[in-house]
Amino acid sequence: MPKTIITVAPTGAWPTKEHNANIPLNPREIADDVYACWQAGAGIAHLHMRDANGKGTMDKERFRETVTLIREKCDIVINLTTSGDLNATDETRMAHLIALQPDMASYDAGTMNWAHSTIFVNHPAFLEKLGKVMLENSVKPEIEVFDAGMFYNAVYYVKQGVLKAPCHYQFVLGAPGGTTATVENLVYLKSLLPADATWSALGIGAGHLPIMFAAIAMGGHVRVGMEDNVLYAKKRPAKSNAEFVERAARLVREANNEVASPDDARAILGLKRRAA
Repeated sequence: MPKTIITVAPTGAWPTKEHNANIPLNPREIADDVYACWQAGAGIAHLHMRDANGKGTMDKERFRETVTLIREKCDIVINLTTSGDLNATDETRMAHLIALQPDMASYDAGTMNWAHSTIFVNHPAFLEKLGKVMLENSVKPEIEVFDAGMFYNAVYYVKQGVLKAPCHYQFVLGAPGGTTATVENLVYLKSLLPADATWSALGIGAGHLPIMFAAIAMGGHVRVGMEDNVLYAKKRPAKSNAEFVERAARLVREANNEVASPDDARAILGLKRRAA
């Protein structure tokens, strides 16, 4: 059977306990949550960190503590954000990759207006540096695509040798300032991909389920979690991130696919198992 990777994004940089009391924020909470998600079928964990006040941070020691706790518990593929704090410098957005050498990390392939209130800056000079750091440290980029222009930026960087094919793309749909979360938009973005690419998709908020259904039907992989959606159903907060993973796993199996284990995910994405 085809194998579908479920990525869990448990925290993000924005939701708070006020949005959902069950969101994990500190390293121990995140590690325990990821372990429960691994048990439920998640193959990859996409991780953001929060500071002591619950704000997004790129503090590499927070990443180190969390990753260490997770690796003590399970073999889930570690995917670290490079964009957890809009005030971070280029250096702090990359320092944790050099120090920890995770399996994967996000590569946001362009600048955009963010939430109609600020700018999410990914300057060409930064994207060149980030791609080279990832190559030097054998970190697989998860190329995050918020609109079609970001896909074409990635094509350019492949040609320049900053990114290495075959690439893995994450279609992020429904972010204010980006492409809306419709099946039609997902079909279009998927049509742009080269034959050797792998891809996943997520819908933010109300777009969560339609995009997940469509991604599974179209042969893609999926991402779930409170970074993208704090509600399990209308007006009903999720009890945990594992609850999202459990639903995704049920849907994958109903589609006659197999839920990919972490080692399956490594094989699909061309990752080498890191030393413990």
